[in-house]
Amino acid sequence: MKQTALITGGSRGIGLGIAKELAKAGFNLAINGVRNEESVHQILSELKSFGVEVIYVQGDISQKSDRKQIFKTVLSEFSRLNVLVNNAGVAPKERKDILEATEESFDYTLNINLKGPYFLTQLFANHMVEMKNKSAEFWGCIINVSSVSATVASINRGEYCISKAGIAMATKLWAARLGEFNIPVYEIQPGIIKTDMTAGVTEKYDRLFADGLTIQQRWGMPGDVGKVAAAMATQMLPYSTGQVVLVDGGMGVQRL
Repeated sequence: MKQTALITGGSRGIGLGIAKELAKAGFNLAINGVRNEESVHQILSELKSFGVEVIYVQGDISQKSDRKQIFKTVLSEFSRLNVLVNNAGVAPKERKDILEATEESFDYTLNINLKGPYFLTQLFANHMVEMKNKSAEFWGCIINVSSVSATVASINRGEYCISKAGIAMATKLWAARLGEFNIPVYEIQPGIIKTDMTAGVTEKYDRLFADGLTIQQRWGMPGDVGKVAAAMATQMLPYSTGQVVLVDGGMGVQRL
């Protein structure tokens, strides 16, 4: 029986990069997003071309009712989930200095980026514990996609940074709680990745790369993150629960 993975925000950007690598590794996929299924039909077909089953589960992870429906649909289709990838996330609708940021923007960002994955993890973690108790051979893991913004302060998008710092702590919390069941929890912190979220700042980062922002002087690509997620999902890091892998081209390395 093929293993199954749910990837939130899996139809574009980093999530799609992860989906492609997991499909290559033979995982059946549940792709979650807020767009209607017609608009992602071509993407689903591309993923199916790897010879795996792919379903689309529309839903807003910030909403309790949607999270429950996502959970119900995934288990109805596949009967179990092996890998949960908490990838869905948003930037603030407007970048504003923290002296001027609004509560509405804070709530919008935190609800999707932090509250949603926290409680979606709760649903699937309980499922994985149940599966593990039924069979010691069951393999399950959770992968949180945060950002270098979990530790790097950007004063014009404080709510985003706080949401990612929260995910970093959630990784540690879930790793500690699920350790007794041998269900590892990992975190990936991407740096500057070429996606639709960064499309509006292409020129800015092109200049920064040229000026040495990163050791590897190029944009990160969704597949760079996907390869790390695939290593985690295929049990290549069996003794590293709670750990963070930076996919940032060396941006975080202090240099003189």
